[in-house]
Amino acid sequence: MTAPIRVLVCDDQVLVRTGLVTIIDAQPDLEVVGECEDGQAAVDLAGRLRPEVVVMDVRMPVLDGIEATRLLAGAGVPHPVKVLVVTTFNLDKYVYEALRAGASGFLLKEAPPSQLLHGIRTVATGAALLDPEVTRRLVGTYVARIRPAEDTSRDIPLTPRELEVLRLIADGFSNSEIAAALQISPETVKTFVSRILTKLDLRDRVQAVVYAYRQGLVT
Repeated sequence: MTAPIRVLVCDDQVLVRTGLVTIIDAQPDLEVVGECEDGQAAVDLAGRLRPEVVVMDVRMPVLDGIEATRLLAGAGVPHPVKVLVVTTFNLDKYVYEALRAGASGFLLKEAPPSQLLHGIRTVATGAALLDPEVTRRLVGTYVARIRPAEDTSRDIPLTPRELEVLRLIADGFSNSEIAAALQISPETVKTFVSRILTKLDLRDRVQAVVYAYRQGLVT
């Protein structure tokens, strides 16, 4: 048997944190190795406990989830940790900044436990987790900030088909939805996604979404 995925839970609300820990620890393939109530503690604990995934709130005392994410998963971090942001969309206006800081995805706190567990397993594999509907709403809110005018004139080194796939990724489509929309196989979609990330030197689908909006490929 493979070792369980090591998870660190960071949330300043005791009841929420306890609920997350209980849900995660009940799974045989997941193990909560630590919990804390602020971003600085998450950074410190991650250095000692070496979790594979940090489930991170955004609004917290001492150090918020955005800065903690940047320290744990941002560009230049020697041993980055996968960060899954779990937040309340209607109250939290900083989710985009968290994704830009290096988070691998996000979920709403009202999501069912099955989505949380799926999210942890997904980001642990190195994939990104983007809820399609929430992605469209969230990124749409920040279009003006995501797409600086000076970035839109850059050449995009993608084929027409790759551009088509990138636009659908930015619209929050899953691989299966892209396959259905373009009438190609899911395996072909995976190949296109891999090529896009490689050509654009992007880490994951989250960065692909940001790139697409910056380049004005979607509005």
